[in-house]
Amino acid sequence: MESDSIDCMTSSDVIDDGFHHHNQLPSLSKPGSNNGNSSNNNSDVSSAVHLSITSVHELLECPVCTNSMYPPIHQCHNGHTLCSACKTRVHNRCPTCRQELGDIRCLALEKVAESLELPCKYTSLGCLEIFPYYGKLKHEAVCDFRPYNCPYAGSECTVVGDIPFLVAHLRDDHKVDMHSGCTFNHRYVKSNPRDVENATWMLTVFQCFGQYFCLHFEAFQLGMAPVYMAFLRFMGDEIEARNYSYSLEVGGNGRKLIWEGTPRSIRDGHLKVRDGHDGLMIQRNMALFFSGGDRKELKLRVTGRIWKEQQNNEGNACIPNLCS
Repeated sequence: MESDSIDCMTSSDVIDDGFHHHNQLPSLSKPGSNNGNSSNNNSDVSSAVHLSITSVHELLECPVCTNSMYPPIHQCHNGHTLCSACKTRVHNRCPTCRQELGDIRCLALEKVAESLELPCKYTSLGCLEIFPYYGKLKHEAVCDFRPYNCPYAGSECTVVGDIPFLVAHLRDDHKVDMHSGCTFNHRYVKSNPRDVENATWMLTVFQCFGQYFCLHFEAFQLGMAPVYMAFLRFMGDEIEARNYSYSLEVGGNGRKLIWEGTPRSIRDGHLKVRDGHDGLMIQRNMALFFSGGDRKELKLRVTGRIWKEQQNNEGNACIPNLCS
């Protein structure tokens, strides 16, 4: 599997007065000094407050990684600040004045941050929530509007985006098989099935009910036993995924295995689903039995279907809505 390296960017020599100098805000007129024009006062106050929040937010931006800083916030002897993660990256040298960094924490800036309330960084994607500064990161890690990770399992793909973007990415960049319809019939072949480590077959994407689903098929070691596993993931959130069910079937020589379940959201990585055994598990001996012949080649045919659970308003029972 391929791995991507991440290069850390450091800022160039920036002349900055640092935190120990106060931002100059526009002076506010006293009430009544504008001959009763209160609307001007309100406008001035609003502008000043907005400028103040913006200025503080800029102070909380790390000059190295440009991310918001969280405790412990470090500063040099000249008052220039940076986040704890970047302190080790700059080899204990201030990125602004190049002076040696000690173990000085900027407690004042940490205290100021506690009083801030900021919008979620996914505002442009639809999230309208406001959070205390120190609660913002926790929310953003689980925000319903955060981008999805690429569900491709064959490499460590770092692409993120919304569902339409990822569908196009899977089709154009990963060249996955794209199908329309809610039933499928796939054949998986491996010439040397006794050499099982971590093998991943090409991802298949299905479109049905106006949604997209990813069919995975993998081989891996479960303890000392090699196994094959097929499972389905839903391209959307977990709550939406619960509206759908799917079945997988594999068999041969008069025997068959059937799995039924709810597709997992692509919010859950494929390894999390696989290691949780949430799918159709086939031991190698059983897989070779299904393959027939002299058992020297894996030939598995996996069939399945996807359906949508519809609520019956009268009896509150779920009625399967099969895709035609």
